[in-house]
Amino acid sequence: MTDTKTAPGKVTKSEADWRKELTPMQYAVLREKATERPFSGEYEHERTPGTYVCAGCGQTLFESDAKFDSGCGWPSFTTPAQSEAIDEERDVSHGMIRTEVLCSRCSGHLGHVFPDGPGPTGLRYCINSAALKLKPR
Repeated sequence: MTDTKTAPGKVTKSEADWRKELTPMQYAVLREKATERPFSGEYEHERTPGTYVCAGCGQTLFESDAKFDSGCGWPSFTTPAQSEAIDEERDVSHGMIRTEVLCSRCSGHLGHVFPDGPGPTGLRYCINSAALKLKPR
């Protein structure tokens, strides 16, 4: 494994290393910005209390307490565990204007955030299951 630190806490790896460490679906989502089919992901209906970490680098991303059933077909959260764990970028692909959500540590694509969630934030972080691993409490 050839981890390279580009900035404090940042993780970069060769594409060959990412391919070796991730499943094909994880690689497609995290490295190629793919999206799982709706209602097909492992964590869509998961209710186990715990912490969701990045499947690419293990950084803490979301807590189960922030998870809710949005009906959109992907795990949804109202807020990240820490704002520093998430980077956001404008995404104009597929004829839409959206806000892409990335892991701040490894730059893995997680999903998108929308302004149609419940209180208290009003946000819906719509995240691919393949981008996550659940660490039960």
